[in-house]
Amino acid sequence: MLNGKKIVVVLPAYNAAKTLKRTYDEIPFDIVDEVVLVDDHSKDNTSEVGKEIGIKHVIRHEKNKGYGGNQKTCYDKALELGADIVIMLHPDYQYTPLLIPSMAHLMANDLYPAVLGSRILGKGALKGGMPMYKYIFNRCLTLSQNILINQKLSEYHTGYRAFSAEILKTINYHANSDDFVFDNQMLSQVFYAGFEIAEITCPTKYFDDASSINFRRSATYGMGVLGTSFIHLFNKMGILKSDIYKTKK
Repeated sequence: MLNGKKIVVVLPAYNAAKTLKRTYDEIPFDIVDEVVLVDDHSKDNTSEVGKEIGIKHVIRHEKNKGYGGNQKTCYDKALELGADIVIMLHPDYQYTPLLIPSMAHLMANDLYPAVLGSRILGKGALKGGMPMYKYIFNRCLTLSQNILINQKLSEYHTGYRAFSAEILKTINYHANSDDFVFDNQMLSQVFYAGFEIAEITCPTKYFDDASSINFRRSATYGMGVLGTSFIHLFNKMGILKSDIYKTKK
């Protein structure tokens, strides 16, 4: 715990057997209370590896629910465990678990209710091996999103993110897509509900065992991201009333 706040790390996994232990071993358990592994019907032995290395809460989907569907299970379980701070860490070792204390401190001291680990702040993305087309794609999408929803993040596309229980109990994340655009819908919901988001510089690593989506799926994701931003704008303008912005409270 930090300042009496329970910290739960959630690991949305798909075919992560080769990198799971490396990721888990670097989690700072001096402050992390619980770890939840959600295996989205992997084709490898991700769940078995999770149990072998000592993860207490291992959930395996009976069928693949997609990246967004995986996160919904992650956040539901974290709230069930009484988390005050929920940190999503990809178990493919692309993001370092060593940033967990920095992210958690910002939230445990009530400075921000959400924190993103940004690969774009500094030069971590290209240095870590992000393909140039993905870097350019990221920068163009982020610029468009900032304009459309009137914010100023360095990137919306990192998979390293932390949310307070208050946010998770407020926004209707179950109304979001089960695919990759879930991430952007969630950030849109957080901003729409009036919460602030902090960012910290995050080094990243691209290697064979790290998960990534291909160009075709990246293009589909990009269209979904822009669509989400326009929906956010139109809801703010009163032109639309989307269910994803209906809060639980």
